[in-house]
Amino acid sequence: MTALRTGLVLAMLLGLADLALPFGDADFPPLPVAIASAVLGLITVVSAVYAWRGSRVATVTVVVTRVLSALSAVPAFFVPDVPAAARVAAGVICVLTITVVALVSPGLRKPLPA
Repeated sequence: MTALRTGLVLAMLLGLADLALPFGDADFPPLPVAIASAVLGLITVVSAVYAWRGSRVATVTVVVTRVLSALSAVPAFFVPDVPAAARVAAGVICVLTITVVALVSPGLRKPLPA
């Protein structure tokens, strides 16, 4: 249970970070990617609240939105002229997303408390 809640807190923090992307100064990520990430972040935050309350559908939604958000960060490793800080941030996002999925996924196998 503690792992599930830890994963949900991490997911919420990542979702809140995604919400801030469109308001940054930098050119990275590009605005369409930043907006898509912000939408995924909003869905993550809302779903994490419901997942905390025991919703299995919301738990699945948290996992899916975090994976999609991490996938949107992967091109930073392959696109030329991406600043080093953006590549590091993309790496951190990917590692934290793997952590969130590892912590939250076992909660899908057993009933969540109400």
